[in-house]
Amino acid sequence: MKRLSTIMVLIVAALHGWFLVVEMFLYEHPIGLKVFSHTPEHAAETAMFAANQGLYNGFLVAGLLWGLVRAKRDFVIFFLLCVITAGIFAGVVVDTSILYIQAAPAVLALALTLLGARSKSGSA
Repeated sequence: MKRLSTIMVLIVAALHGWFLVVEMFLYEHPIGLKVFSHTPEHAAETAMFAANQGLYNGFLVAGLLWGLVRAKRDFVIFFLLCVITAGIFAGVVVDTSILYIQAAPAVLALALTLLGARSKSGSA
């Protein structure tokens, strides 16, 4: 269970790493325009907001990886809860697809992390 949990947390971190790249570096590029369905004009006007959002995604990646590397389950849980909260908020106010792209993988990673902790403590 621990291995599956780690894989899922790495997937969530990779997703947020991709979000960082798109929001900070590709926002006005055709890739970013397609991902966000923006016109070049709108992207130019809002690029600084997207870059800021990308930076926050980077913090989520750093926190998740730090938790995995330091074997600090509480850090992983905290940052997964941050991802879930952000995904639910964006899913409600921006686009419901974000619930599936961002929040759902984090919910699965959180469930696996909690189950892995339970099975570990149950086998001791």
